[in-house]
Amino acid sequence: MIDDRPVLLETRGRSLHITLNRPRAINALTHTMVRLIDEALTAAERDGTVTSVVLTGAGERGLCAGGDIRALHDDTRAGGRASLDFWRDEYRLNARIARFPKPYVALMDGIVMGGGVGVSAHGSLRIVTERSRVAMPETVIGFVPDVGGTHLLAAAPGELGTHLALTGRAVGAADALLCGLADHYVPTRRLPELTEALAASVTAEEVARTVRGFAEEPSTTEPGELAAQRDWIDACYATDSVEEIVRRLEDTAASASASASTAPAAADVVAELGGRSPLALKVTLAAVRRAARLGSLEAVLDQEFRVSARIREEPDFVEGVRARIIDKDGSPQWKPATLAEVDDSTVARFFAPLGPDEPELGLAPGATATGTA
Repeated sequence: MIDDRPVLLETRGRSLHITLNRPRAINALTHTMVRLIDEALTAAERDGTVTSVVLTGAGERGLCAGGDIRALHDDTRAGGRASLDFWRDEYRLNARIARFPKPYVALMDGIVMGGGVGVSAHGSLRIVTERSRVAMPETVIGFVPDVGGTHLLAAAPGELGTHLALTGRAVGAADALLCGLADHYVPTRRLPELTEALAASVTAEEVARTVRGFAEEPSTTEPGELAAQRDWIDACYATDSVEEIVRRLEDTAASASASASTAPAAADVVAELGGRSPLALKVTLAAVRRAARLGSLEAVLDQEFRVSARIREEPDFVEGVRARIIDKDGSPQWKPATLAEVDDSTVARFFAPLGPDEPELGLAPGATATGTA
């Protein structure tokens, strides 16, 4: 008999296993799943026999493809408030995972995107495999990275996080490790053996030691790409203007002195950004820059809640989901259609405190919308 509960819980020795169980949807998160994970963490925190929490995803495709975008789209289109309630609980869960007092081991095997990053990359022990594809792809659908994603990307070396935030590109194990989105690489075939060893690990120190004992260097057949691209990425993205980023990328793509690999790589990014929502690009860049100044995850999550609450009021989110996920025509009609039409005052509005009828998340009450405490 197939168990269709969206979250499965199983105690194995000293580990509590939380399995996201919507494999046909690549375990996309619903509000119910967020609540069930939170309840499981409460039980694990109180249970003295539980040494670690292990997060996995059902099926062969990945840990979690993100939030249930179709449900968020439908609620937004109908003018509902369910999306706000979902984000409020989801972001609080993200913060809780980051501060969880016991080892939280996330097996980031396969696809890990959006909300999947939120329930894994804030954990204390984050494991990627040769199958991992990690991304914050929100700009593709006219949205902005959330679930603490701007906090993680702002902390990546140089401008790598800015590059990933604006393009929404997925990275493999080596690049996830480089960007600070994961801690260890373990081949997929060894994950069952690792989970058995974790079940026998009695202390937090032993859990960490067990994970380190299974860790390897990423396979040479799946090398990272970003380390070799740091020079041009850092040079092109080191500005607070999306227009200037695009101009620098165009110059790099056209440069006679650019290497044989650099020019086409920069040209590819220009093409990608040209297909993204201009509004989402500008708000995303501002969000990453502000996240770097805010510092704490809680303050960034408060900021992301403001942005998410406002971006849903714009037409691009509904249009992006329609074009990419529902109709799949790949031709979103963005409004505004150009970067020039999105001015600084429009961007700033996304970061202003919310009105009394939509309370802020309130994880970091001392934080302000300007990025200072």
